[in-house]
Amino acid sequence: MGSGEPNITGHPREKDIENECQTSSTLVIDTKQESQSPKESFVEQGHVVVGGEHESQSPTVSSVDKSQVVIDSDHDSETPSVSSVDKSQEEIDGEDCQTPRVSNVSKFEMDIVGEQECQNPNAISAGVSVVVKSEDDVYVIPKVGMEFESEDDAYKCYSRYAVLEGFSIRKDFVNKSRVNGAVVSRRYTCYRQGYRPTKYNSNVRKSRQETRTGCLAHMTIARQPNGKFRVTHFETKHNHEFVTPSTAHKLPSQKRLKFAQAVEADSTSHSGMDGVPKLGMGFDSEDHAYEFYNTYAGRVGFSVRKDYVNRSKIDGAVASRRFTCFREGFRQKDKRDMNVKRPRKETRIGCLAQLVISRQPDGKYRVTHFEEKHNHELVAACRVRMLRSQKRLAVAQAVDGNFVDGSKIEPKSACELQYKMIGDCEYIGYDPIDYKSKLPSRRMKELREGEAERMQQYFQSKQLKNPSFFYAIQLDADDQLANVFWADAKMVVDYSDFGDVVCFDTTCRLYRDCRPFSTFIGMNHHKQMVIFGAALLYDETVESFKWLFRTFIEAMSGKKPKTILTDEDATITEAIDLILPGTPHRMCVWHVYQNALKQLNHMVVGSDSFINDLSSCFFEHEDEDDFINGWKAMLDVYGLWENEWLHEIFECREKWAVAYGRHNFCADLKSALLRENFTATLKKYLKSDSDVLPFFKHLGKVVNEWHYKELEANFDMSQHMPRLMGDVIMLKQARDIYTPKIFELFQLEYETCLNIVVNQCTESESLFEYKVSIYGQLSEYTVTFNSTDETVACNCMKFEFMGVLCSHALKVLDYRNIKLLPSKYILKRWTKDARI
Repeated sequence: MGSGEPNITGHPREKDIENECQTSSTLVIDTKQESQSPKESFVEQGHVVVGGEHESQSPTVSSVDKSQVVIDSDHDSETPSVSSVDKSQEEIDGEDCQTPRVSNVSKFEMDIVGEQECQNPNAISAGVSVVVKSEDDVYVIPKVGMEFESEDDAYKCYSRYAVLEGFSIRKDFVNKSRVNGAVVSRRYTCYRQGYRPTKYNSNVRKSRQETRTGCLAHMTIARQPNGKFRVTHFETKHNHEFVTPSTAHKLPSQKRLKFAQAVEADSTSHSGMDGVPKLGMGFDSEDHAYEFYNTYAGRVGFSVRKDYVNRSKIDGAVASRRFTCFREGFRQKDKRDMNVKRPRKETRIGCLAQLVISRQPDGKYRVTHFEEKHNHELVAACRVRMLRSQKRLAVAQAVDGNFVDGSKIEPKSACELQYKMIGDCEYIGYDPIDYKSKLPSRRMKELREGEAERMQQYFQSKQLKNPSFFYAIQLDADDQLANVFWADAKMVVDYSDFGDVVCFDTTCRLYRDCRPFSTFIGMNHHKQMVIFGAALLYDETVESFKWLFRTFIEAMSGKKPKTILTDEDATITEAIDLILPGTPHRMCVWHVYQNALKQLNHMVVGSDSFINDLSSCFFEHEDEDDFINGWKAMLDVYGLWENEWLHEIFECREKWAVAYGRHNFCADLKSALLRENFTATLKKYLKSDSDVLPFFKHLGKVVNEWHYKELEANFDMSQHMPRLMGDVIMLKQARDIYTPKIFELFQLEYETCLNIVVNQCTESESLFEYKVSIYGQLSEYTVTFNSTDETVACNCMKFEFMGVLCSHALKVLDYRNIKLLPSKYILKRWTKDARI
């Protein structure tokens, strides 16, 4: 085609009228309408729309010149008259039409309004167009000679037609004027036109799916002298099947069309006011788009990751960018992972949620794709601030303000902490002063002037804020405050979930000039310390401890612990025997170790290796013989055979040593005490000459930090999965059930069991006894298995002591072809659902 403007005339009208009846008209039969003797109307270059599902008695339409007549009424029409007009169109609705007669037709359109379908949209000849209107889509079937105001209008018309037909279009060649560069002609083709070149595919690792099949369907337009674009050629036949309506939205041209419509809607409305991304939404910069999507992600409950970026080769500016959910894709396997001791946890699970932006000619970045759905649970509002992309949110608002803190922290998210508010009404109106349990004598320690009143005012204010806050006061013989105990609602809830093992901590007695502060401590399912209650004891007689333990059980709704650990103290032991008879009582090995450091201070200062050897004797020997041999070796190396304190503590070793009392569940509490010395962090505020209120406030802050650590652990547990050492069914089961900390312990035991060999097996009816040992080691363990109820027990008693099956028992289960961990050996207190 030349550089000049083509002179394309309209479609010739040389055909006689008889042929036009067959080639230039469309017959539509609507069975939903009943028509009696329909009459034909002739409208010159008119547009007739017939719609409705009503009964019409001989409908006719009056004569209209170059106009549109619409019959669409909710009422019955009797006999409106219609006169004939030249160059018009006839529409026949009915079931009994044999030979519809159509007169001279040149340029006209036929509309069918309602729920009718175009049966043969391809049955179009020159000079004819059928426009179909439905409830959802309106499109015009192109025809040769049809004119458009612009090239873009022609593209939209053909694109709408293509979408409803079931194919996509692409812009093919364009011919531009050499004078002014304006488009002279353009061809739009089916997206399956032509064939893909094969010479570049030889070096491609993953070839693209073939889509082109040499389809010849296309539409060509050319600019006319009046500036409009006219259809010069229109091919409707395709050599492939069309897509179904359910998948039409995936067509490339449909995506482009929707994007164009979305951009137009965005420019005329205030989109984004609701904070939800929408197709076509515009942003001034890439950073603005990220901030908008990240804010949306914070409200919904996920973190945003910046994925691929496409930059311009000209100026290096961002041409397009994709922001994805942080759980998008999958982590690639790395050979170096085999040598990593503590591999990172899995976070990616193939989530497809994303936002794609692309720079437009006007310089704005617009949303070209938005996927809203996630394939994982979203984060609760109370944990959103822990997401990586949401870190700038205030951390202080994560903790509930009902704790004993004295600080102004706004309460957040009952969904996370889930205060059960035990006994809200029970404590209202009760008298915290216990007049029935007065001490028979005067308290042993003195309080500062006005300190008792300040404590009472503080506890009263806490109870006014939260009626579930519990506190009790014991008086001495002079009706003076002697002892006080308190516990807030969270402490009560913690005890209901993890109160099976309680450590009564009196470490403050090791420090001089220190308040008589004592706490009830436990361990949660993340192996973190939790506090169940606290006390200030200005009298340390048996009566005081009896009152304290009785009050503690009362505050906890009468629930008694399975095991209680205390310091070495005869007074405390006597009180426990009286108030908690039948509850296993052991000396806390951590407290004994603290006393050892104090008694052997001269050895600690003089030798660094002594601390390591002493710690090994106290905490690392789980076998009795190993413990005794290690103890004797320590005495030999450091010449401590004459030390009276060591001799006394060794005599009562069965009350505190790890190798003894393993039939009592202790939840490995010593590990938490080793990691964090609770009293040491409060030492500064425990001085007896300081005010008591700063101590209460600092205690509240420390407890809040513990609560927040649990929140972090819960969040981390919901977002990350521990790495598996292998594709093992039992490990997968344990990972889904246990918290990450407990799963790591379990996986270590399973890894050890792989090196265990079964040396001997004896059978007695349903009872089997196995002798097992670690390969290359002499120590042998006895594991019994009952085939009747599939119970297993090892003489190392790790499960009884800690609540996790040992490697010896796991070896026997595997030997018995039991591939799943029996539910009886899964303690709820170690699971993710421990608080449910």
